[in-house]
Amino acid sequence: MPATCRDVFLTMLIFSMAASNAPAQEWPRFRGPNGTGVSDARTIPARWTDADYRWRVELPGIGYSSPVVAGSRLFITSGLEDDATQVVTCLSTTDGSVLWQRRLSSTPHPRHQFNCYASSTPALDGDSVYLMWAAPERLSLVKLDQQTGEERWRRDLGPFVAEHAIGASPIVFEDSVIVPNEQDGASSIIALDRATGETRWLAKRRTEKTAYATPCLYQPEDGQVQLLVNSWAHGFSALDPRTGEALWELPILKYRVVNSPAVAGGLVFASCGTGGIGRQMFAVRPGNPRKGTPPEVAYELTGSLPYVVTPVGFGDLLFSWYDKGIVTCLEASTGKIVWKERIGGEYFASPVCVGERLYGISRDGQVVVLAASRRFEELARIDLGERTNATPAIAAGAMYLRTASHVMALGPAE
Repeated sequence: MPATCRDVFLTMLIFSMAASNAPAQEWPRFRGPNGTGVSDARTIPARWTDADYRWRVELPGIGYSSPVVAGSRLFITSGLEDDATQVVTCLSTTDGSVLWQRRLSSTPHPRHQFNCYASSTPALDGDSVYLMWAAPERLSLVKLDQQTGEERWRRDLGPFVAEHAIGASPIVFEDSVIVPNEQDGASSIIALDRATGETRWLAKRRTEKTAYATPCLYQPEDGQVQLLVNSWAHGFSALDPRTGEALWELPILKYRVVNSPAVAGGLVFASCGTGGIGRQMFAVRPGNPRKGTPPEVAYELTGSLPYVVTPVGFGDLLFSWYDKGIVTCLEASTGKIVWKERIGGEYFASPVCVGERLYGISRDGQVVVLAASRRFEELARIDLGERTNATPAIAAGAMYLRTASHVMALGPAE
């Protein structure tokens, strides 16, 4: 099987394992199925105007979290600036009408000037929404019913000590909700039973500055599925998502980890940085405990490295989007630079690849559309009219864009 086809097959297999009970679910977590940031939709235009939105809805408070979508329902969070209340809103994807809204109390606390009270993206299974938020006194995870917003269970996971507040997001795997809890205090990765909220396993982690990476899954051709988790303390690492057993780690990262691991060309990519700049970025060949193969560095990248922004893979290419407005296209398997171009702007949202186009959104709300190809081509720039740090969602052929206080639908209705 060719490498590109194999990568696509493995991604589909992993997603089916993570969400097999929810066939209608199409964008169930941060960066979509298994965190790839990739959609095969062919109905999203390269350019548009305000008149092309099917609907645009104002949200209470401010949020940098991303939308998630299940069938005809979209879920989005925001936070009230005066008291840190978490607001979860369920919208109809058809017309943007509010189906339900639920408010969850929190307490005001310090956070980075570029963070807010709603920066963690919810995760979905077939019938529930899992929402994570934190204040210094507690890290909370709550399960809500998708149809009604009714609370099913809630867990207090202990204090959350972080200089810049929270940013990572939970994921769903089989019968568990997995919570990355790598902070300045006692750190861990926790798997909770989806039905009851009880702890299935807890893997203690070393602490070295709060990590903001959201995990993803990796399935070797000959080996067990791996939960990929990155942090300063552990560098690149993998756990068994069913037991929490440590499978391998490669502690080569020397700075804070903000972006999430990306898989392309059979390699895992991650970077770290400080002061708003990426300082290190590696491509790592994952270990395989069943074959006795340790992880190893395939190559290191230098210059214009992402810090907050997560790269996206498409075919045999990886697109690395530097926070300060430089995009690098490289061959994922070899690290060979295909092109590198300055596009301008500053970025926190991660790019998505839709069809054969890349959509990256700057902090001031400028969507930059590029061809996802070996030839650099800028296709369009669209002004969303408001700042944003949120990665868009794509489901049923439509794109959902989130700014600080609005969410918009672009493309056909179901």
